[in-house]
Amino acid sequence: MPQQRCASYYTASLTEDSAYPRLEGDHRVDVAIIGGGFTGVATAVELAERGYRVAIIEAEKIGWGASGRNGGQVTGSLSGQEAMTKQMRNIVGGQAEEFVWNMRWKGHQIIKQRVEKYAINCDLKHGHLQAAYKPSHIKELRQDFDQSQQRAIGEHLHWLGADKVRQVVGTELYHGAIRNDYNMHLHPLNLCLGEARAAAGLGALIFENSPIIDIEHGDTPTVAGTHGRVTANSVILAGNAYHRLERKRLSGMLFPAALGIVTTEPLEHDTAMAINPDDLAVYDTRFILDYYRMTADKRLLFGGGANYSGRNSDDIGNEIRPRLEHTFPQLKGVKLDFQWQGMAGIVINRIPQLGKISDNVYYAQGYSGHGIATSHIVGEIMANAVSGSLEKFDTFSKIKHIRIPLNDRLGNVLLASGMWYYSLLEKLR
Repeated sequence: MPQQRCASYYTASLTEDSAYPRLEGDHRVDVAIIGGGFTGVATAVELAERGYRVAIIEAEKIGWGASGRNGGQVTGSLSGQEAMTKQMRNIVGGQAEEFVWNMRWKGHQIIKQRVEKYAINCDLKHGHLQAAYKPSHIKELRQDFDQSQQRAIGEHLHWLGADKVRQVVGTELYHGAIRNDYNMHLHPLNLCLGEARAAAGLGALIFENSPIIDIEHGDTPTVAGTHGRVTANSVILAGNAYHRLERKRLSGMLFPAALGIVTTEPLEHDTAMAINPDDLAVYDTRFILDYYRMTADKRLLFGGGANYSGRNSDDIGNEIRPRLEHTFPQLKGVKLDFQWQGMAGIVINRIPQLGKISDNVYYAQGYSGHGIATSHIVGEIMANAVSGSLEKFDTFSKIKHIRIPLNDRLGNVLLASGMWYYSLLEKLR
């Protein structure tokens, strides 16, 4: 039986839900994409705009997984930025810094242009704050700001001291911040559904409630479900943390981590203005950070922490409430109207994983909690790859990833141990 969407604020505030058919019978396309999250739909739009016949096959509903459950922040941060730059130097030499820098900001352009082109109603707004949680975090944050001033992005960034931070966020926690008015925040589920609608309007086939049980490799691979099949020239596996396909090749590479979010009742106007007058999205500088923003109807949407065991927490509201109230003591006891969890795909070195399982079966996964912007960049890279332009795809495919042997559960245990180690380091930062 297909699962319903999770009981999130995003589900409750959909502009329109999807109702695509189940995969039945035999179909022939140029490119079959398994997974209807951001990677899948972004790649489908790219390809459909170029005239390719595309099919998206989703096990549940479009945007059902992390793409429709996340914090809604579109930022220029990459969790594996330093590791990526280091490996890129061995692959592209002196162009490594420029390659990674462009990776940080390209996704914003794609999303903004797509929202405008296809009239996607997803509450898109500019404005973001990266806030120093400790005085010792200022040095690293300031270095990132200073580097940005040497580039065009610098005109959108402003350094805020502690007093200035308190003018734009109603909390005493932070010691400084980068205000970035190029970064964005939005309703991710409405964006994902809007992009799927755009792909369908360009001729893409979309199937929901259609889990794929096998990929038959060959000159023209076929993806097989319970009630139907799709044969294609190329297949892209874009299921991230929610699929179990091709385990012989992909096991031990990507690990699910449960991220939790709560959303308050609508706040009074004066309260909303007191805690976030400029309607900014915010996250702090810790390894395991908190992030939040206001919704269109003036609720505080707040996420924090992560469960790296690969299992959902028993009561995410009770786990997150202390973090919310620590940030905003004036909201102590506020009613939480929504609470939910979603599985992010975590990579040990935090670098997105792009590669091939066979000559014409590709995969893309592992954004480690930074998926909205990154997935759209990857969508363009994957569309270029199946179109024959492999330069950026090959660059990513050459990256060396850590693969945990034996089984995925052991990987989650090691991942959880690693994050415990980082949480200890946090106390020393």
